Amino acid sequence: MNKLLLLFITVFILQTSNAQTTYILCGKLVDTKLGKIESKKTIFVKENKIIAVKDGYIMPKGGTVIDLRDKVVMPGLIDFHVHIEQEFDRNTRLNKYILNEADVAFNSVGFAKTTLLNGFTTVRDLGGTGVNISIRNAINAGKIPGPRVFTAGKSLATTGGHADPTNGSSRVLIGNPGPKEGVVNSIEDAKKAVRQRYKNGADCIKITATGGVLSVAKSGDNPQFTIEEVRAICETAKDYGMHVAAHAHGDEGMQRAIVGGVKTIEHGTYMSDETMELMKKHDAYLVPTITAGKEVEEKAKIDGFYPAIVVPKALAVGPQIQGTFAKAYKKGVGIAFGTDAGVFKHGNNGKEFGFMVEAGMPAMKTIQSATITNATLLKMETELGQIQKGFFADIIAVDDDPTKNIATMENVVFVMKNGVVYKK
Repeated sequence: MNKLLLLFITVFILQTSNAQTTYILCGKLVDTKLGKIESKKTIFVKENKIIAVKDGYIMPKGGTVIDLRDKVVMPGLIDFHVHIEQEFDRNTRLNKYILNEADVAFNSVGFAKTTLLNGFTTVRDLGGTGVNISIRNAINAGKIPGPRVFTAGKSLATTGGHADPTNGSSRVLIGNPGPKEGVVNSIEDAKKAVRQRYKNGADCIKITATGGVLSVAKSGDNPQFTIEEVRAICETAKDYGMHVAAHAHGDEGMQRAIVGGVKTIEHGTYMSDETMELMKKHDAYLVPTITAGKEVEEKAKIDGFYPAIVVPKALAVGPQIQGTFAKAYKKGVGIAFGTDAGVFKHGNNGKEFGFMVEAGMPAMKTIQSATITNATLLKMETELGQIQKGFFADIIAVDDDPTKNIATMENVVFVMKNGVVYKK
């Protein structure tokens, strides 16, 4: 072997083996797998992985020590429903006409950073213009700070449906968007739209199975896809290694979505007992987004905040979501933590824990839904959602025991993602 090459290999091996280890001293540590809180642990982190978790406080001479002995440490949180491109306000309807892609991207940089600094080290982004794909790529490349993003790119809708990008436009601008723009009106459209999302770089598929609250359209809950279209979307997505999420408020649209093969139902506002049983049968999960429901109800009471056509939908849907969640959880429906951040301010995602506990879900179960459950749905259960050897070093800390004070989840005081400390 060439001597110069041998020297290079030797130096590389020595540098790799001597990579600095970080030792995190944990006063309390949440074991998400077992659902319990342990005391006095040390986490060993090298590069972007956890290499060991040991009893007691271990402080060797070499390496970096992070002292969290007065904190409660847990895995980074996973929010399964955010919109990283926007933050809804009075001007949101106008933004699609006055903002350039660069403007959307610059706004997204701030939203991504805020999300990360509040303890959400991974998110599933469920719909934007497609800039969300570029934001994911920029985060992965280390160009900007943000959570690990799994994105649907542009959501899929029917003509006039909740995610039709031309809703509310003038007749001059309304046009006739199709699969490329995420608008589906047939089985063939459905297949093509999924393949276009794959081509664009999406990680998953989002459909708007029913009407929605904030779209400029009359109904907030009518079914908007045929079951054949849903099935075509889900089967095509499966071919490309993607799961399907379905925005759904109305019961009939939910049933079509579940039978058609979607993995998660977003919101689920008017879900019936029959649909809950259907979800259990098909192993589908509810993503509650209680925070968004409460937010739109409050904003609808502010004169002029929403277009007049939105107000009655917001006032009707808002009070329902938490109660539906409570009933679904008690019936044994799988729960995946998700907030719909972007409908409200990014960074306030932690409020969802309190609303879930208020509705009857034990605090530890809410944390598990935001860690191991979502990691499993992402098929990353051996890499995310736990503080164990071999997992990514996504680690956060709060001041108090969340099983005694769930509000502490709204104030994350330490954030590490991929072995890099972003907040301490």
